[in-house]
Order: sequence, then structure tokens, then C-alpha cells
Amino acid sequence: MSVTAAAGFRAAGVAAGIKSEGRRDVALVVNDGPSAACAAVFTSNRCKANPILWSQEAIRGGSISAIVLNSGGANCFTGSFGFQTTHRTAEAVAARLGIGAGDVLVCSTGLIGVGDQSFRDGVLRGVELTAEPLSDTAEAGDEASLAIITTDSKPKRSVRQGEGYVVGAMAKGAGMLAPGLATMLVVITTDADLESAALDRALRAATRVTFDRVDSDGCMSTNDQVTLMASGASGVTPDEAAFTAVLTDVCADLARQLQQDAEGASHDVTITTIGAATEEDALDASRAVARSNLFKAAIFGNDPNWGRVLAAVGTTDAEFDPQALDVTINGVMVCRAGTPHEPAELVDLTPRDTSVLIDLHAGVSEATILTNDLTHDYVHENSAYSS
Repeated sequence: MSVTAAAGFRAAGVAAGIKSEGRRDVALVVNDGPSAACAAVFTSNRCKANPILWSQEAIRGGSISAIVLNSGGANCFTGSFGFQTTHRTAEAVAARLGIGAGDVLVCSTGLIGVGDQSFRDGVLRGVELTAEPLSDTAEAGDEASLAIITTDSKPKRSVRQGEGYVVGAMAKGAGMLAPGLATMLVVITTDADLESAALDRALRAATRVTFDRVDSDGCMSTNDQVTLMASGASGVTPDEAAFTAVLTDVCADLARQLQQDAEGASHDVTITTIGAATEEDALDASRAVARSNLFKAAIFGNDPNWGRVLAAVGTTDAEFDPQALDVTINGVMVCRAGTPHEPAELVDLTPRDTSVLIDLHAGVSEATILTNDLTHDYVHENSAYSS
């Protein structure tokens, strides 16, 4: 189950012909209330897709009754025609549900530049096709999660039970995974009864320590959006801190699934920096290593090249003494106080899960970044993406 796990929500996922392979490509999630509280966070990329521009305005009132998503085309840099497509999509959903177009969020994912008449026809056809299968069943939620994937090898779903309420979610994302907000499209639903301001605080707190810390390939998407919708159908108003903890657990689960399905990856790498003067220093150090192609290539080749870790950390403004740095890879401390320690040959990099621990010895703060290795498969997949 995913977005239909919480009471008060219906969903559908259909094949509208946007994707040439005939796979599902349009999803609709409807909040039947009694509440329509909603919050959303968006990519920080200055080059934003038309659906992002629409949704950023629509969410301002904090009340949303439906979200429609398509895969197979990003509708980004498609000019005024593309924005009109987004507007017409919202209007089509609104007409079918008897709500206003401003009560509908729109999301798209796929190749930038795709958004012509054929694309528009497909999305609008998809809206029509969702009418019959729209349901609150687990199967309907699963079908919606299938309709939003692109290069993903599988859908991402998560459900958690709070005290008297449920949080369910679906996500897509396999490439262009980098901090700056979401890293993909995510829809989260809950039957908790919370106002939009509380949802916004909880969502920003959760994404800050989960999705914002997935950095698979260092490339930020133009279409990232994470949406949290609350129906209030449970009648339970949870403590905000407790709700945030449940929400963060859901987001962390999805973030890990995104990392594990990253395009072409053969290693899932967890980079943790401890002993930092500030959390920002720890993030900077971990992210610098995550974005080092030399480090990522070494991990692909099962080479515990800790020198590349230190070289990457050295490019940051984090506070540390270079002669005090420790590096541990998969449990083996290969560098201690800036010098070789245990033999690198003791590091086993054959498992997919890989851990790197960096100790700056400059304080008590820490932070973790999730990344992947750089593989032949990643290069091949992204060299032929638009062909």
C-alpha cells in the first residue's frame, strides 16, 4: 500500500499513451476530506518546470484536494504552451471532481523539452481515464505509484502507523538525485487532522534530514516536488513533534529506496562525518566526498582509496586539522590522524552496502549523505537517455 493507506484518499494510475511502451503514465490522488490541508516543498533549481510554477502558486492557500502526476515528459522549458497544458490539466481534474483548478497540484517527470500537443493530449486523456479506476483500495494506490516512475526499476512505497492515524507515501526517482529539496516526485498522505502550517513545518523538518541528504549523482532536477496531504479522516490531531517523527521515518525509508534504485549503481554508499564543529561542516565534508568522481569510481572498482576521501574533504571550508583526520571504510580504519593505519586490503567492498566514516576531530556535530558509485551502466544509461 502507499497513498491509499490513510483514510480519506482515492487514487488511480493509468496508461494514457504518453510513454511509447504502453506503461502507466498518469496518476491521480484525491483527498476526500473532511480536511484539505496540504503542504509542499519544491526544487531549489532556478530552472523550474511548468508544473512546479503552477503548484507553487496553488499551494499558497494551504488547501489542496487533488494532485495529478504524469511520467514520460517533464513539461519543462516548453514555453507558454507548456504552462497552458499544466493549467488545462488542473482544470480537467477540477471539472471531473467538482472543485476549482486552484485546488489541484500538477507534477510531471521525464525528459526536459517534452510537452508538445501529443503530450498535452496524453495527459488530458489520462485525466479522463482515471475516473473509472479511482478507488481507495490498496491496488489503486499501487497502480498510482507505478504510473509515476521513469527510469526507476521499481516503485517506491512506504506506510507507517502513528497513534490513531496513518502516513502513506509513494515516490519516484532514479537519476538527478541531489540535495536541493526532493530529488524526485513524492506524494505523502495522512488521515491525521493537522492544519497546513503544521504540515509545512513537519514536512520541511523531515525533508531536511532525508531527501535533502540523498546525493546520488550531484545533479539537481527541475521538477522535484514533495507533497503532504492531510484528510483529517481519523479525527486524531497528533502532537506535532510525534507526527514529524513518523513523517521523517517515512521520508527516510523512501530516501533509502531511492538510493538503492539509483541509475546504474552497484554500491549504496553511506558517508557519515562526525566530530565536526557544526552540522553544516559535517554536511559539507560528506557531500564533497559524495560528489568526488574519483572516489565514486574507486568504490565501483572495489578500491578503498581513502586518499580520495581526504582530498575531497580538503576542498571544503569545514573546520579541521588535516593531520587529525580519521577515515574508516566498511569498519576498517584505513587512515588515523592523517596517516595510513590498518591495511586497505582488509576492506571488503564486494557487498553493495558501503559505509565511509570521517572524523574531523573538531567538535561534536555529525551528518550523513547517501550516495552511489560511478559505473559504466550509469554512463551508458545517461548517454542515451534522449535517444
